[in-house]
Amino acid sequence: MENKRVFLPEPEKAAFRTEPIDETLKPDEILAQMDWDVISAGTEVAYYKALPNTWGIESGFPVYPGYSAAGHIVAVGSDVRKYRPGDRILINNASHCLYVKMREVSVIPVPDEVDLKDASFAFLATFPFLSIRKLQIEVGEAVMVAGLGLLGLFAVQIAKISGAYPVMACDFSPERRTLAKELGADFVFDPRDPEFIQKVKDATDGKGPEAVVEVTGYISALQQALEYVAYEGRIALLGCTRISDEYIDYYKYVHKRGIHLIGCHTQTRPKLESRPGAWTAADDCRTYLKLLKAGRLCAAPLIGKTVSPADAETLYAELANSRNPPLGVLLDWNLVK
Repeated sequence: MENKRVFLPEPEKAAFRTEPIDETLKPDEILAQMDWDVISAGTEVAYYKALPNTWGIESGFPVYPGYSAAGHIVAVGSDVRKYRPGDRILINNASHCLYVKMREVSVIPVPDEVDLKDASFAFLATFPFLSIRKLQIEVGEAVMVAGLGLLGLFAVQIAKISGAYPVMACDFSPERRTLAKELGADFVFDPRDPEFIQKVKDATDGKGPEAVVEVTGYISALQQALEYVAYEGRIALLGCTRISDEYIDYYKYVHKRGIHLIGCHTQTRPKLESRPGAWTAADDCRTYLKLLKAGRLCAAPLIGKTVSPADAETLYAELANSRNPPLGVLLDWNLVK
């Protein structure tokens, strides 16, 4: 048996290779095969371009991106009792590769009623879950989601489920604004509109939203959020602001208005036990699957493209250089078995 892998050997370069795999399993291990594997475009393009505050800059290349996938069990260790070959499972925190070893305790099964493609987004969806939980939204509070990539479009849905009203969303892309409306946003806006901030205020009786999920990672979008958020409002920093390239008057926009800036990197979540306002990644994955099964969350409209891992070099170049890249990209590992 041979493993296959997608990785970044150097800046501005993606590659696909075949490598040996040790099939020996510890008693509590399982061997899983990925079927569907999500490309987290914002994060992985940042790695590809070697932007500040990324693995390549901090630890050097090669970089092995990837963390949200779904597949099935191929083999189990001698002490594994709950699972057997063929069972469908989530594969979290694994780089882009065909085969992965996991401990039985970390396995999260995928319900039969849930499409495995949709399930593959589970770990990625835990990030907007964390931001909404940290914002501690109360029923009837207005929420703005700034940036409608994968994380933003999940955040729109989760805010709606959490009782926010109105749920607002903004993005440059008219197609993504339309999709946000279809997924539950009450109002959508173009941040380039000269009347943008006033329109946000008008939609909230002049107050501005009590809570904002900032998903773009751009300082300019954060500046806008600071101008339209309500007095003593909360802003969850979900997007990775890797480059501090603009000045913000923190006295005027943060200190004087009592604004709460909340860091929402996934490393800030609890590791073992969930608590109010911060659940473990595993518990949020289970919640994601439960809501998918119930029809309360929707992932299928977010899938823009499926590709073979063997086409990684072309794919990453497209994502890095396209002015309008596809929304959700999935690697189909069955094409290279």
